[in-house]
Amino acid sequence: MTSLLPAITRETRSDKPVDAAVIWLHGLGADGNDFAPIVPELRLPSSMSVRFIFPHAPSIPVTINGGYIMPAWYDILQADVSRRVDEVQLRRSAAAVFAFVKQQQDAGIDSRRIVLGGFSQGGAVVLEAALSCAVPLAGVMSLSSYFPTADSVTVSDANQSLSVLVCHGTQDTVVSESLGKQSVESLQKLGFQPEYHHYPMPHSVCPQEIRDISTWLQRVLA
Repeated sequence: MTSLLPAITRETRSDKPVDAAVIWLHGLGADGNDFAPIVPELRLPSSMSVRFIFPHAPSIPVTINGGYIMPAWYDILQADVSRRVDEVQLRRSAAAVFAFVKQQQDAGIDSRRIVLGGFSQGGAVVLEAALSCAVPLAGVMSLSSYFPTADSVTVSDANQSLSVLVCHGTQDTVVSESLGKQSVESLQKLGFQPEYHHYPMPHSVCPQEIRDISTWLQRVLA
């Protein structure tokens, strides 16, 4: 079994048993600290007791950055619109996500109350992981990201009707919004009905997006 990566954990309640989990992956060059501060900003209702897990990616050489070693879920071979990536490494990162799903199941959380989320590179990993996961999940959210394994992913029987949220900035110069829209089209071809939101922002998050994520989480974890 894949060993667990180091991670930051935040819980919305300290006085109530956790009954849901969100595993949230950061983008290229960041770490788990990147999104940990977002938990209180989601303003989830006090009735929800959710564990948020923010894993740290391993540091590897990244081709598009001149081979510089940095935290990354996989190597990006080309930065053009084709976004050629190392799919073996991407799937290895998906396996690391499965290890966190198993950890939360072992802690007593039903897999159908586990959400996968990711920003940029992290979003690409969680789309692969969620669709191919052998156990049913609550949903997956891909933020300012793309879907490099759209043509090669094997969708599991357990997640044929998975809830999917895709969000993107219209001013994103790092990952063009066209790639976010392409993800939506690819997901639709695979039989999913993704919810899509776009915002006048660059490669980042904004307050309205955080509100939309909160609304979506409350629905899929209701």
